[in-house]
Amino acid sequence: MTEIIDTIVKVLLDLLGQGIKALPSLASALVILFLTKYAVQVVLKIADETGKRTIKSTSLQLLLMKISRIGVWTIGILLACVLAFPGFELGDIIATLGVGSVAIGFAFQDIFKNFLAGIILLVEEPFRLGDEIVIGDYQGKVENISIRTTKIRTYKGERVLLPNSTVFTDAVKVVTAYTSRRTDLAVGVDYNTSLPEATKLLEETIKHVGGVMEEPAPEIDVVNFGDSSIDFVVRYWTNPQQKQLRNVQTRAMIAIKKVFDDADISIPYPIRTLYYYDQEKYNDYFPDHNMEQKN
Repeated sequence: MTEIIDTIVKVLLDLLGQGIKALPSLASALVILFLTKYAVQVVLKIADETGKRTIKSTSLQLLLMKISRIGVWTIGILLACVLAFPGFELGDIIATLGVGSVAIGFAFQDIFKNFLAGIILLVEEPFRLGDEIVIGDYQGKVENISIRTTKIRTYKGERVLLPNSTVFTDAVKVVTAYTSRRTDLAVGVDYNTSLPEATKLLEETIKHVGGVMEEPAPEIDVVNFGDSSIDFVVRYWTNPQQKQLRNVQTRAMIAIKKVFDDADISIPYPIRTLYYYDQEKYNDYFPDHNMEQKN
C-alpha cells in the first residue's frame, strides 16, 4: 500500500515539475496572444487608412480589413503554439494543419463555400453596400457583406441574412444598379373617349408630376381593347430607389385621376351585358316544337 502511495506522489510531483517548467512557455504564449490583440487593432487602423486612400470600393476596403484581421491572428496563434509547445516547430504545425485541412474541409464545406463566395462577391462587386436588390423572395437594401452572409434590410424593416453561396449562385436583381428606373402605369378609359385627347392629357400630366425625369422622356402607349375599357400604359422614369418609385407613382395616379375628372373622361368599372330569353319558347332539345311555336 505504501509503495502505491509513493508511486502516486512521485507521478504527481513529476507532473507538477513539468508544469512549473512549462510555466514560462505558457506565460510567453499568453503574452503573444495578448500582444496579438493589440497588434490587430493597430494593423486594422493602418489598413483602414490605407484602404480609404487607395481603394475606392467600400467592399474591397472591407475585404482588406477582414484579411488583415485574419492574417494577424493566424500569425499570433502560430507563434503562441511554438512557444507553448517547445517540441513543435513551425514547420511541423503547418504540416499538421495541411493534413488536417482535408478532414476539416469535409466537415465545414458549407462554411468554406460561403467564405469563398463572400471573397468573390467582395472582389467582383456585383452590387455594393446601400444597393437595393431582389434575391428570390427577399428584397431590400444591402447593409453588409461579411465572410459568411450578406445582410439586407427589407422594405418592411426586417433583417435577412442570406448565405453568400446562395447570393453567388442565384439570380440577383440589382434595382439601383443604374441612375434611373422605369415604371409602367396602366390606365383605362371608356370607349366613348377620344384617344388623341386622352393621350395628350396623359403626356402633359405625367411630365409635370414631381420626381418624373425629363430624360428619358415619358411615353404613352395604347395597348389593348379591353372588355370595358381601352387600355393605356404610361411609361415614365424616376430615381431607382423603391421609396422614390412608390411616392412618384402615388402622385402620378392622383394627378391622372384629377385631370380625367376635369375633362369628363371616366375610368370605367368592368361591364357585363346579360341577355334574357324565354326558355319555354326556345327549347334546344325539341326543334320541331320550336318550329310549331314560330308557325
